[in-house]
Amino acid sequence: MIFSNYFGYVLNWLYNVVGQNYGLAIILFTLLIRVVILPITYKQQKSMKKSTELQGKIKEIQFKYKNDQNQMQKEVMELYKSENISPFSGCLSAILQLVIILSVFWLISKPLTYMKKIDSGIIEGYKNEIMQENGNNKISNYYEIEIIDKKSAQDESVRINMNFLGLDLSKVPGQNLNDYRVYIIPALYIVSSIVSMRFMTNKKKNKRKALGDGTEKTKSEEPDMSEQMNKSMSLITPIMAVSIAFIAPLGLALYWFVSNLLMIIERIAITKYVDSKEDKEDA
Repeated sequence: MIFSNYFGYVLNWLYNVVGQNYGLAIILFTLLIRVVILPITYKQQKSMKKSTELQGKIKEIQFKYKNDQNQMQKEVMELYKSENISPFSGCLSAILQLVIILSVFWLISKPLTYMKKIDSGIIEGYKNEIMQENGNNKISNYYEIEIIDKKSAQDESVRINMNFLGLDLSKVPGQNLNDYRVYIIPALYIVSSIVSMRFMTNKKKNKRKALGDGTEKTKSEEPDMSEQMNKSMSLITPIMAVSIAFIAPLGLALYWFVSNLLMIIERIAITKYVDSKEDKEDA
């Protein structure tokens, strides 16, 4: 992926700057990514806050035009337009997050290709050597990491120091079940994912309470699909987190864990800033 290639230059530069500490380089790389997309995150969260505050009016429109879907959609769009809010404001952020996730996955899965820029012919040669050494012509799905583990002693160009605070970031939990250390970072990642989901859920509940009776009076008889989706995601996300963290190298789990922590901090800081700004405007 093209972004994996660009990210590789940045991660390799950070790796050399911090004295070839792969774990620290990933942490700084994650921080840099969050800083770069902070304006988009801020805009999205501000838009989501406004959208939440409009739910009472949207419920009224849905109730009033429940038998006329076309007019309902027209009125809702007019409401968003009058409040200068785009109902698709979260799409750009969601797409960007997906692109970054996939790019970082490929970057950490193939560090020789994207980070060290090793020629594909050299990588393929080492891959074939390891397959012959294994005797069964099989190799790990993360064969570039296996090349680093087995060939870095003889070739410094494919060497990456993946030891971080006593943890080997090249290891995959699913392939090292007897090593308790491989569960530390995935466990932290899973906990941070649950905390992040809880934070978002509680924030939405508080917003509904703040809306007061207006939301209750206009409550439609139809189930709120957004609520159902959020509830489902709160259950599915931790399960997905467990599955991905189990089959991915620890370097990827470290990136996701740090990213989750930074997102939680961002949400708290942006929420406080937006609320403080609105209070000043109201005053």
